[in-house]
Amino acid sequence: MSTRPEAPADAWAMGEALAEAALALATDDVPVGAVVLGPDGAVVGRGHNVREAAADPTGHAEVVALRQAAQTLGRWRLDDCTLVVTLEPCLMCAGATVLARVPRLVLGAWDPKAGACGSQWDVVRDRRLNHRVEVVGGVRAQESSALLVRFFEGRRQEPGQGDEGL
Repeated sequence: MSTRPEAPADAWAMGEALAEAALALATDDVPVGAVVLGPDGAVVGRGHNVREAAADPTGHAEVVALRQAAQTLGRWRLDDCTLVVTLEPCLMCAGATVLARVPRLVLGAWDPKAGACGSQWDVVRDRRLNHRVEVVGGVRAQESSALLVRFFEGRRQEPGQGDEGL
């Protein structure tokens, strides 16, 4: 895992991802948000979890944002972009990040249960793959964690609800 002082641009972009995460609450999706920054630092893709809303098991914030960025830029190689996400990506999303050739990942909260960028696994920096991703972790981590904690605490208080995972 890697954590270093927050750059102002990373903190700003994480604010955009946090705003996306809040949108997931309207559909009872886990509040994870992501943005993709293009080569000039502008947002070219946005996403939040839509698994519940779209009945889509691949509807993770990162996948939604990567798809939108690819469509915006007209190419699948996002080799000059940065992915910013409020929670450490899972195996699927880490794999999608590598396959999209994203060179830089900024994350908020680490996910010791299912994280694949340094916590449980380190897919994005696996030397056996043809592409590796720089990981900057812990950017606005408290805000990212607090959003998730509030969501899951609320679900645990509802009868028949529990932690269904991310």
